[in-house]
Amino acid sequence: MADVAAKAGVSRALVSIVFRNQPGAGQETRDRVLRVADEIGYRPDNAARLLARGRSRALGVMFTVRQTFHADLIEGIYAEAERHDYDVLLSATTQGRGELKAVEALLSHRCEAMILLGSESTPAALGALGQRIVAVSVGRRMPGSQIDSVHSAEGKGVRQAMDHLVEMGHRRIVHIDGGRGPGSAERRRAYRAAMRRHGLDSEVRVIPGNHTEESGIDAGRLLVTERDGGQPLPTAVLAANDRCAMGLLMAFGRAGVDVPGEVSVIGYDDSHLSHLMPVGLTTVRQDAVLMAEHAVRFAVQRLDNKELEPQEAVIDPKLVVRDTSRPPRTT
Repeated sequence: MADVAAKAGVSRALVSIVFRNQPGAGQETRDRVLRVADEIGYRPDNAARLLARGRSRALGVMFTVRQTFHADLIEGIYAEAERHDYDVLLSATTQGRGELKAVEALLSHRCEAMILLGSESTPAALGALGQRIVAVSVGRRMPGSQIDSVHSAEGKGVRQAMDHLVEMGHRRIVHIDGGRGPGSAERRRAYRAAMRRHGLDSEVRVIPGNHTEESGIDAGRLLVTERDGGQPLPTAVLAANDRCAMGLLMAFGRAGVDVPGEVSVIGYDDSHLSHLMPVGLTTVRQDAVLMAEHAVRFAVQRLDNKELEPQEAVIDPKLVVRDTSRPPRTT
Protein backbone atom coordinates (compact mmCIF):
# COMPACT_ATOMS: atom_id res chain seq x y z
CA MET A 1 0.00 0.00 0.00
CA ALA A 2 2.93 2.33 0.69
CA ASP A 3 4.22 1.69 -2.87
CA VAL A 4 0.80 2.52 -4.33
CA ALA A 5 0.58 5.68 -2.22
CA ALA A 6 4.03 6.87 -3.29
CA LYS A 7 3.41 6.33 -7.00
CA ALA A 8 -0.10 7.82 -6.89
CA GLY A 9 1.07 10.83 -4.89
CA VAL A 10 -1.36 10.32 -2.02
CA SER A 11 -1.15 9.19 1.60
CA ARG A 12 -1.22 5.54 2.64
CA ALA A 13 -4.36 6.28 4.65
CA LEU A 14 -6.09 7.48 1.49
CA VAL A 15 -5.07 4.30 -0.33
CA SER A 16 -6.65 2.32 2.51
CA ILE A 17 -9.86 4.33 2.18
CA VAL A 18 -10.02 3.58 -1.55
CA PHE A 19 -9.37 -0.17 -1.11
CA ARG A 20 -12.02 -0.39 1.60
CA ASN A 21 -14.43 1.58 -0.60
CA GLN A 22 -15.02 4.05 2.22
CA PRO A 23 -16.03 7.75 1.82
CA GLY A 24 -13.24 10.32 1.91
CA ALA A 25 -11.71 10.14 -1.55
CA GLY A 26 -12.93 11.76 -4.76
CA GLN A 27 -13.64 9.72 -7.89
CA GLU A 28 -10.56 11.02 -9.71
CA THR A 29 -8.36 10.01 -6.79
CA ARG A 30 -10.00 6.61 -6.56
CA ASP A 31 -9.45 5.98 -10.24
CA ARG A 32 -5.78 7.02 -9.99
CA VAL A 33 -5.12 4.81 -6.97
CA LEU A 34 -6.77 1.76 -8.56
CA ARG A 35 -4.94 2.36 -11.84
CA VAL A 36 -1.57 2.54 -10.06
CA ALA A 37 -2.39 -0.59 -8.05
CA ASP A 38 -3.18 -2.41 -11.28
CA GLU A 39 0.03 -1.20 -12.92
CA ILE A 40 2.26 -2.50 -10.12
CA GLY A 41 0.23 -5.68 -9.62
CA TYR A 42 -1.00 -4.97 -6.11
CA ARG A 43 -4.13 -6.68 -4.83
CA PRO A 44 -5.66 -6.06 -1.38
CA ASP A 45 -5.26 -9.12 0.86
CA ASN A 46 -8.84 -9.62 2.00
CA ALA A 47 -7.92 -12.77 3.93
CA ALA A 48 -5.35 -10.88 5.99
CA ARG A 49 -7.80 -8.05 6.58
CA LEU A 50 -10.45 -10.46 7.86
CA LEU A 51 -7.99 -12.33 10.05
CA ALA A 52 -6.90 -9.05 11.59
CA ARG A 53 -10.50 -8.70 12.70
CA GLY A 54 -10.53 -12.24 14.07
CA ARG A 55 -12.62 -13.60 11.16
CA SER A 56 -11.83 -15.60 8.03
CA ARG A 57 -15.39 -15.94 6.71
CA ALA A 58 -14.32 -19.31 5.30
CA LEU A 59 -16.21 -22.58 5.54
CA GLY A 60 -14.06 -25.69 5.32
CA VAL A 61 -15.48 -28.72 3.51
CA MET A 62 -14.10 -32.22 3.97
CA PHE A 63 -15.06 -34.61 1.16
CA THR A 64 -14.00 -37.86 -0.48
CA VAL A 65 -12.25 -37.19 -3.74
CA ARG A 66 -13.88 -39.99 -5.78
CA GLN A 67 -17.42 -39.69 -4.43
CA THR A 68 -19.39 -38.16 -7.28
CA PHE A 69 -22.30 -37.25 -4.99
CA HIS A 70 -19.90 -35.15 -2.93
CA ALA A 71 -19.17 -33.11 -6.05
CA ASP A 72 -22.91 -32.39 -6.34
CA LEU A 73 -23.02 -31.35 -2.68
CA ILE A 74 -19.98 -29.08 -3.05
CA GLU A 75 -21.57 -27.28 -5.98
CA GLY A 76 -24.58 -26.50 -3.79
CA ILE A 77 -22.37 -25.48 -0.85
CA TYR A 78 -20.51 -22.92 -2.95
CA ALA A 79 -23.76 -21.33 -4.10
CA GLU A 80 -25.26 -21.11 -0.61
CA ALA A 81 -22.01 -19.91 0.99
CA GLU A 82 -21.80 -17.07 -1.52
CA ARG A 83 -25.30 -15.97 -0.57
CA HIS A 84 -24.10 -15.66 3.04
CA ASP A 85 -20.86 -13.90 2.01
CA TYR A 86 -18.62 -16.83 3.00
CA ASP A 87 -15.80 -18.41 1.02
CA VAL A 88 -15.27 -22.18 0.77
CA LEU A 89 -12.05 -24.15 1.27
CA LEU A 90 -11.87 -27.83 0.31
CA SER A 91 -9.84 -30.69 1.79
CA ALA A 92 -10.17 -34.23 0.45
CA THR A 93 -9.80 -37.68 1.91
CA THR A 94 -8.16 -40.25 -0.35
CA GLN A 95 -6.92 -43.80 0.02
CA GLY A 96 -3.71 -42.48 1.59
CA ARG A 97 -5.10 -39.39 3.29
CA GLY A 98 -7.51 -39.93 6.14
CA GLU A 99 -10.09 -37.68 7.76
CA LEU A 100 -7.70 -36.47 10.45
CA LYS A 101 -5.29 -34.98 7.91
CA ALA A 102 -8.12 -33.48 5.89
CA VAL A 103 -9.64 -31.85 8.98
CA GLU A 104 -6.32 -30.57 10.35
CA ALA A 105 -5.56 -28.93 7.01
CA LEU A 106 -8.82 -26.98 7.20
CA LEU A 107 -8.15 -26.00 10.81
CA SER A 108 -4.69 -24.74 9.86
CA HIS A 109 -6.27 -22.43 7.30
CA ARG A 110 -8.43 -20.90 10.06
CA CYS A 111 -11.82 -21.92 8.70
CA GLU A 112 -14.57 -20.64 10.95
CA ALA A 113 -16.73 -23.73 10.50
CA MET A 114 -16.44 -27.15 8.97
CA ILE A 115 -18.87 -29.15 6.82
CA LEU A 116 -18.09 -32.87 6.80
CA LEU A 117 -19.38 -34.84 3.82
CA GLY A 118 -19.85 -38.53 4.53
CA SER A 119 -17.62 -38.65 7.59
CA GLU A 120 -16.91 -42.14 8.93
CA SER A 121 -15.54 -40.91 12.27
CA THR A 122 -17.17 -42.05 15.48
CA PRO A 123 -19.84 -39.84 17.08
CA ALA A 124 -17.42 -39.29 19.97
CA ALA A 125 -14.69 -38.05 17.61
CA LEU A 126 -17.10 -35.73 15.83
CA GLY A 127 -18.38 -34.48 19.17
CA ALA A 128 -14.82 -33.65 20.18
CA LEU A 129 -14.31 -31.80 16.90
CA GLY A 130 -17.50 -29.86 17.61
CA GLN A 131 -15.89 -28.62 20.81
CA ARG A 132 -13.04 -27.10 18.78
CA ILE A 133 -14.94 -25.64 15.85
CA VAL A 134 -18.47 -25.29 14.49
CA ALA A 135 -19.08 -28.52 12.57
CA VAL A 136 -21.92 -29.93 10.46
CA SER A 137 -22.16 -33.58 9.41
CA VAL A 138 -23.76 -34.27 6.02
CA GLY A 139 -24.90 -37.72 4.94
CA ARG A 140 -25.34 -39.60 8.20
CA ARG A 141 -27.30 -39.44 11.41
CA MET A 142 -25.33 -38.20 14.40
CA PRO A 143 -27.34 -39.09 17.53
CA GLY A 144 -25.68 -37.87 20.69
CA SER A 145 -22.73 -36.18 18.97
CA GLN A 146 -23.83 -32.60 19.82
CA ILE A 147 -23.12 -31.31 16.30
CA ASP A 148 -25.57 -30.32 13.57
CA SER A 149 -26.42 -32.90 10.92
CA VAL A 150 -28.09 -33.13 7.53
CA HIS A 151 -29.07 -36.43 5.96
CA SER A 152 -31.78 -38.04 3.89
CA ALA A 153 -34.44 -40.39 5.24
CA GLU A 154 -32.52 -43.51 4.20
CA GLY A 155 -35.24 -45.96 5.21
CA LYS A 156 -37.89 -44.12 3.22
CA GLY A 157 -35.71 -44.15 0.11
CA VAL A 158 -35.05 -47.89 0.34
CA ARG A 159 -38.74 -48.59 0.93
CA GLN A 160 -39.62 -46.71 -2.24
CA ALA A 161 -37.09 -48.74 -4.23
CA MET A 162 -38.21 -52.05 -2.77
CA ASP A 163 -41.91 -51.33 -3.22
CA HIS A 164 -41.20 -50.44 -6.86
CA LEU A 165 -39.46 -53.77 -7.44
CA VAL A 166 -41.99 -55.91 -5.60
CA GLU A 167 -44.94 -54.23 -7.32
CA MET A 168 -43.37 -55.18 -10.65
CA GLY A 169 -43.20 -58.81 -9.54
CA HIS A 170 -39.61 -59.18 -8.31
CA ARG A 171 -38.95 -61.68 -5.53
CA ARG A 172 -35.25 -62.57 -5.73
CA ILE A 173 -33.92 -59.16 -4.73
CA VAL A 174 -30.31 -58.84 -3.56
CA HIS A 175 -28.79 -55.88 -1.74
CA ILE A 176 -25.12 -54.89 -2.13
CA ASP A 177 -24.46 -52.96 1.04
CA GLY A 178 -22.18 -49.99 1.61
CA GLY A 179 -20.05 -51.39 4.42
CA ARG A 180 -19.18 -48.63 6.90
CA GLY A 181 -20.18 -45.88 4.47
CA PRO A 182 -22.60 -43.14 5.56
CA GLY A 183 -26.22 -44.29 5.57
CA SER A 184 -25.29 -47.90 4.84
CA ALA A 185 -26.50 -49.39 8.11
CA GLU A 186 -29.89 -47.67 7.74
CA ARG A 187 -30.24 -48.83 4.12
CA ARG A 188 -29.29 -52.39 5.07
CA ARG A 189 -31.88 -52.48 7.87
CA ALA A 190 -34.53 -50.97 5.60
CA TYR A 191 -33.86 -53.60 2.91
CA ARG A 192 -34.27 -56.46 5.38
CA ALA A 193 -37.41 -54.88 6.84
CA ALA A 194 -38.93 -54.40 3.38
CA MET A 195 -38.25 -58.01 2.41
CA ARG A 196 -39.91 -59.22 5.61
CA ARG A 197 -42.85 -56.87 5.08
CA HIS A 198 -43.43 -58.33 1.62
CA GLY A 199 -43.17 -61.90 2.89
CA LEU A 200 -39.79 -62.51 1.26
CA ASP A 201 -37.78 -63.53 4.33
CA SER A 202 -36.38 -66.59 2.58
CA GLU A 203 -35.03 -64.46 -0.28
CA VAL A 204 -33.08 -61.99 1.87
CA ARG A 205 -29.46 -61.71 0.75
CA VAL A 206 -26.95 -58.97 1.54
CA ILE A 207 -23.64 -59.00 -0.33
CA PRO A 208 -20.92 -57.10 1.58
CA GLY A 209 -19.65 -54.11 -0.37
CA ASN A 210 -18.88 -50.40 -0.20
CA HIS A 211 -19.55 -47.17 -2.08
CA THR A 212 -17.18 -47.81 -5.01
CA GLU A 213 -17.34 -49.14 -8.57
CA GLU A 214 -14.98 -51.94 -7.56
CA SER A 215 -17.56 -53.15 -5.04
CA GLY A 216 -20.20 -53.40 -7.75
CA ILE A 217 -17.81 -55.18 -10.10
CA ASP A 218 -16.92 -57.74 -7.42
CA ALA A 219 -20.57 -58.37 -6.59
CA GLY A 220 -21.42 -58.75 -10.29
CA ARG A 221 -18.62 -61.25 -10.82
CA LEU A 222 -19.81 -63.22 -7.81
CA LEU A 223 -23.37 -63.41 -9.10
CA VAL A 224 -22.19 -64.39 -12.60
CA THR A 225 -19.92 -67.12 -11.16
CA GLU A 226 -22.87 -68.48 -9.19
CA ARG A 227 -25.02 -68.44 -12.33
CA ASP A 228 -22.37 -70.38 -14.22
CA GLY A 229 -22.45 -72.90 -11.38
CA GLY A 230 -26.17 -73.45 -11.77
CA GLN A 231 -27.60 -70.94 -9.28
CA PRO A 232 -30.13 -68.54 -10.77
CA LEU A 233 -29.36 -64.84 -10.93
CA PRO A 234 -31.44 -62.54 -8.73
CA THR A 235 -34.09 -60.72 -10.72
CA ALA A 236 -33.17 -57.40 -9.11
CA VAL A 237 -30.28 -55.77 -7.22
CA LEU A 238 -30.42 -52.75 -4.95
CA ALA A 239 -26.89 -51.30 -5.01
CA ALA A 240 -25.20 -49.36 -2.20
CA ASN A 241 -25.06 -46.21 -4.32
CA ASP A 242 -24.77 -45.09 -7.94
CA ARG A 243 -21.04 -45.82 -8.14
CA CYS A 244 -21.62 -49.36 -6.94
CA ALA A 245 -24.49 -49.71 -9.43
CA MET A 246 -22.21 -48.56 -12.24
CA GLY A 247 -19.63 -51.22 -11.36
CA LEU A 248 -22.38 -53.84 -11.29
CA LEU A 249 -23.59 -52.77 -14.74
CA MET A 250 -20.02 -53.03 -16.04
CA ALA A 251 -19.60 -56.56 -14.69
CA PHE A 252 -22.97 -57.66 -16.04
CA GLY A 253 -22.21 -56.11 -19.43
CA ARG A 254 -18.93 -57.99 -19.74
CA ALA A 255 -20.67 -61.26 -18.81
CA GLY A 256 -23.54 -60.76 -21.26
CA VAL A 257 -26.18 -60.30 -18.57
CA ASP A 258 -29.03 -58.19 -19.93
CA VAL A 259 -30.05 -55.24 -17.75
CA PRO A 260 -32.95 -54.85 -17.19
CA GLY A 261 -34.05 -57.90 -19.21
CA GLU A 262 -32.53 -60.45 -16.86
CA VAL A 263 -31.72 -58.31 -13.82
CA SER A 264 -33.07 -54.93 -12.76
CA VAL A 265 -30.61 -52.59 -11.01
CA ILE A 266 -31.34 -49.67 -8.69
CA GLY A 267 -28.73 -47.24 -7.34
CA TYR A 268 -28.83 -44.61 -4.61
CA ASP A 269 -27.95 -40.86 -4.68
CA ASP A 270 -29.01 -39.78 -8.20
CA SER A 271 -25.54 -38.30 -8.66
CA HIS A 272 -24.72 -36.73 -12.01
CA LEU A 273 -23.26 -40.10 -13.07
CA SER A 274 -26.75 -41.59 -13.24
CA HIS A 275 -27.57 -39.17 -16.07
CA LEU A 276 -24.37 -39.87 -18.02
CA MET A 277 -24.62 -43.64 -18.30
CA PRO A 278 -25.57 -45.12 -21.71
CA VAL A 279 -28.59 -46.63 -19.95
CA GLY A 280 -30.42 -44.31 -17.56
CA LEU A 281 -30.05 -45.62 -14.01
CA THR A 282 -33.09 -46.08 -11.80
CA THR A 283 -31.99 -44.61 -8.48
CA VAL A 284 -33.08 -42.98 -5.24
CA ARG A 285 -32.51 -39.24 -5.39
CA GLN A 286 -30.95 -37.41 -2.49
CA ASP A 287 -31.55 -33.68 -2.96
CA ALA A 288 -27.95 -32.43 -3.00
CA VAL A 289 -28.92 -28.77 -3.33
CA LEU A 290 -31.29 -28.85 -0.38
CA MET A 291 -28.80 -30.77 1.76
CA ALA A 292 -26.07 -28.26 0.92
CA GLU A 293 -28.31 -25.31 1.75
CA HIS A 294 -29.19 -26.73 5.16
CA ALA A 295 -25.54 -27.51 5.93
CA VAL A 296 -24.36 -23.97 5.18
CA ARG A 297 -27.27 -22.39 7.05
CA PHE A 298 -26.65 -24.54 10.11
CA ALA A 299 -22.98 -23.54 10.11
CA VAL A 300 -23.74 -19.82 9.71
CA GLN A 301 -26.47 -19.90 12.37
CA ARG A 302 -24.16 -21.56 14.89
CA LEU A 303 -21.39 -19.07 14.14
CA ASP A 304 -23.87 -16.34 15.02
CA ASN A 305 -25.13 -18.14 18.13
CA LYS A 306 -22.94 -20.83 19.71
CA GLU A 307 -25.66 -21.58 22.29
CA LEU A 308 -28.09 -23.10 19.78
CA GLU A 309 -29.21 -26.67 20.42
CA PRO A 310 -27.92 -29.21 17.85
CA GLN A 311 -30.03 -29.11 14.70
CA GLU A 312 -30.95 -32.00 12.41
CA ALA A 313 -32.41 -31.77 8.91
CA VAL A 314 -33.91 -34.94 7.44
CA ILE A 315 -34.46 -34.62 3.69
CA ASP A 316 -37.05 -36.77 1.92
CA PRO A 317 -35.57 -38.88 -0.90
CA LYS A 318 -37.42 -39.72 -4.10
CA LEU A 319 -37.25 -42.76 -6.37
CA VAL A 320 -36.37 -41.82 -9.96
CA VAL A 321 -37.41 -44.56 -12.39
CA ARG A 322 -35.34 -44.77 -15.56
CA ASP A 323 -34.19 -47.64 -17.80
CA THR A 324 -32.56 -50.19 -15.49
CA SER A 325 -35.72 -51.51 -13.84
CA ARG A 326 -38.63 -53.43 -15.35
CA PRO A 327 -40.79 -56.45 -14.47
CA PRO A 328 -38.93 -59.76 -14.36
CA ARG A 329 -39.25 -62.14 -17.30
CA THR A 330 -40.72 -64.75 -15.00
CA THR A 331 -42.13 -64.29 -11.50
